[in-house]
Amino acid sequence: MIKAFYNNKRWMWWAYGGLVVLILSLYAQVQLTVAINKWYGAFYDILQKATEHTVDEFWAQMLLFAKYAFPYVLIATATAYFTRVYAFKWREAITFDYLPQWRKTKDEVEGASQRMQEDIYRFAKIIESLGLQVVRAIMTLIAFLPILWGLSKNVTVPYLPHEGSLVWVSLIVSVGGLLISWFVGIKLPGLEYNNQKVEAAFRKELVYAEDDKEQYGHIPTMVDLFTGLRINYIRLFNHYGYFDIWLNSFEQLMIIVPYIIVGPSLFTGAITLGVLVQVSNAFSKVRESFSIFIGNWTTITELRSIHKRLREFEANIGYGVKSEEVVKQE
Repeated sequence: MIKAFYNNKRWMWWAYGGLVVLILSLYAQVQLTVAINKWYGAFYDILQKATEHTVDEFWAQMLLFAKYAFPYVLIATATAYFTRVYAFKWREAITFDYLPQWRKTKDEVEGASQRMQEDIYRFAKIIESLGLQVVRAIMTLIAFLPILWGLSKNVTVPYLPHEGSLVWVSLIVSVGGLLISWFVGIKLPGLEYNNQKVEAAFRKELVYAEDDKEQYGHIPTMVDLFTGLRINYIRLFNHYGYFDIWLNSFEQLMIIVPYIIVGPSLFTGAITLGVLVQVSNAFSKVRESFSIFIGNWTTITELRSIHKRLREFEANIGYGVKSEEVVKQE
């Protein structure tokens, strides 16, 4: 799966050149978010003491925001488009790496068409998306950790070091959330995998029925297959249901955590409104970076299921066996 794209001379420019382009675009986006975070402090301080400032200062801040926001929109849009093309190229590389080996396989492979047509693309798309999010998270942490650490100087959190207290809070809640997510969603990968198997069986019967309705696609058979499909989906939906309760509760709680911690300092005059908003924004960026796997847990679950299916497919078609035999002979 990986070597078909990153270890193939045909795709070398796309694989590594495209990756460099994506990383540079993510770096530019992170730098712009840092600038916007700094803008929050100045802008909300003006709003807090509006009578001490002029309307010209207000409009100057609006123009400054546009200076950051519009380039961000353009870069983010271009990155999203290039990412889709990049994922499709990865799919193309895997597909034509699998095809020769699959054609030589005499044994029937369960769900081969689905694995070749759908699973490969979903794998490339999800890996690309998650990979970029992880890179963005690392860049965001590098950029925002010093900011959040500095903003922590006027904040005291019980039982935590005074230095960088907000950073410690974001780390603790993120790690705690990840551990809880692991236990709450522990059954999801297996359920996703079983669901793909019954989907493949149902699709296979339909494909065969397109060419021969006399032998395939009979109503009793389709009802039986769909019943299995329905049972699996209901079981999957139920497990996703309580996982979503946990995930949505966690996300909503994280919105107010920085205000709970820093809010009282606003009333004592220790900080200004601009600092409060800047802390909230920086805390969210750092916490989201620490919690990258929590926010993408359902996607990771799907990826684990797809990866398992593709590994089985590689084993069934003897992918990589030929090259090993050649190496032994040499």
